[in-house]
Amino acid sequence: MALHAPVLVMKDSMKRESGAKVHQANIQAAKAVADIIRTTLGPRSMLKMLLDAGGGIVVTNDGNAILREIDIAHPAAKSMIELSRTQDEEVGDGTTSVIVLAGEMLHVAQAFIDKNYHPTVICRAYTKALDDAIAVLDKIAMPVDVNDRASMLGLVKSSIGTKFTGQFGDLIADLAIDATTTAGVDLGQGMREVDIKKYIKVEKVPGGQLEDSTVLKGVMINKDVVAPGKMRRKIVNPRIILLDSPIEYKKGENQTNAELMKEEDWQVLLEMEEEYIKNLCAQILKFKPDLVITEKGLSDLAIHYLSKAGVSAIRRLRKTDNNRIAKACGAVIVNRPEELQESDVGTGAGLFEVKKIGDEFFAFIIDCKDPKACTVLLRGASKDVLNEVERNLQDAMSVARNILKNPKLLPGGGATELTVSATLKQKSSSVEGVEKWPYEAAALAFEAIPRTLAQNCGLNVIRTMTQLQGKHANGENAWVGLDGRSGDIVDMKERKIWDSYSVKSQTFKTAIEAACMLLRIDDIVSGIKKKQAPGASAPKQPQIETEGDADNEQMIPE
Repeated sequence: MALHAPVLVMKDSMKRESGAKVHQANIQAAKAVADIIRTTLGPRSMLKMLLDAGGGIVVTNDGNAILREIDIAHPAAKSMIELSRTQDEEVGDGTTSVIVLAGEMLHVAQAFIDKNYHPTVICRAYTKALDDAIAVLDKIAMPVDVNDRASMLGLVKSSIGTKFTGQFGDLIADLAIDATTTAGVDLGQGMREVDIKKYIKVEKVPGGQLEDSTVLKGVMINKDVVAPGKMRRKIVNPRIILLDSPIEYKKGENQTNAELMKEEDWQVLLEMEEEYIKNLCAQILKFKPDLVITEKGLSDLAIHYLSKAGVSAIRRLRKTDNNRIAKACGAVIVNRPEELQESDVGTGAGLFEVKKIGDEFFAFIIDCKDPKACTVLLRGASKDVLNEVERNLQDAMSVARNILKNPKLLPGGGATELTVSATLKQKSSSVEGVEKWPYEAAALAFEAIPRTLAQNCGLNVIRTMTQLQGKHANGENAWVGLDGRSGDIVDMKERKIWDSYSVKSQTFKTAIEAACMLLRIDDIVSGIKKKQAPGASAPKQPQIETEGDADNEQMIPE
């Protein structure tokens, strides 16, 4: 009985890795991802050039933009990439730091896994470290006055300092702050919500110089008036009506055949159509608008009536643009011309003008009183430059938005991480049991950020780090960090190198939670394929399953 045939549980094609091997592989993968973008952290950062499938190139050092383009096979590395995406969606900045930090967290965990620590122990220590780290952040954060332009500029600049446009100094920072303060909505209780996606439009027009970029107190759209010869192209203090309905004869919903007995009936039909349009235009003209904008079509006849009354018209506008115009000039978008009211007419705009930029016509609705939406007009030499500037502007606007939402500051330049690290080192002595060591390691891992900063500006890393650690030893001098440009160790308050609280806390949370998740994986099973029929060696075209065989054994992994 003793000599049994070996029991086969899994098919041969299955690969199953488990235990320490998986941990090693995951940590390796995560570190590899972190290494890709490690050099893009800080003001002295390098750019990456990526070739995408279409043969286009992307030149950027925005962590998220880089990782978005890379095609990655390893599952653990994929989840690292998700990290920077969440970071980008949540707070918009710190996409690089998150990856570097998570990679470091996993790196320090490796030693413990080699010593056969259980992953849950490490995770518990990490979560504890995270709670304490956030507590430290709360302690050293300092409130900022949202209306104080200088401190806002400093904050936004430290976000863009690491980007390509950092060399244009205040330009992008100014644009970002202008745009976000314009489009901010007060929620009460001192909270402000800024919807960047909806109400701040970035228009990129190649040509000109970066210095020509501006924030328009209003909206710019890539459209010309419908009949350029007849309609006015410049109107001061226009009355604007926004429509969501076509000003043309409605066709029936479904096809209808009308049989006409007499020749005159056809004439009557046409006249009815004309009459209908005339009425529509009359209803609109009753309000003496100067500018009519519709999202749908305008028939030739309607154009005639409108231009006769001296009204400019723009047709087939995007819905999002229409919403922005409504926000900017205080108009209400009306769905049926019959229901127009005086209150729906927008009078907030100071100027309507059609200008030619490059070889396209743009309609500007600008100089609005108290607009709630705006357009950022970016000019630049080439498309690549513009795309990179736009990405940087997105980050800058997110930072400005985060400050408006949660006006608290933390020191930049790695000072925050060093303070957290020092405090955690102190606390680690009071942690009971086995968890003490991973807890201490997590404290060390936070130093990855200042260390990378030092590396990227080409300093003597060891000497710099020991100096910094000495300064931070007992958690004092919370504001001393590394100036990534000159490589000096200075007080961050003086150099105005700041980070936004919401970005930092989100970075820490995302990084540590992700590290815990990757550590908890102890088994990778791959090679799960659908069954193949015995004669078919090559995979056929995918078969579409009917409901009947959904319950069949086709679903069983090999």
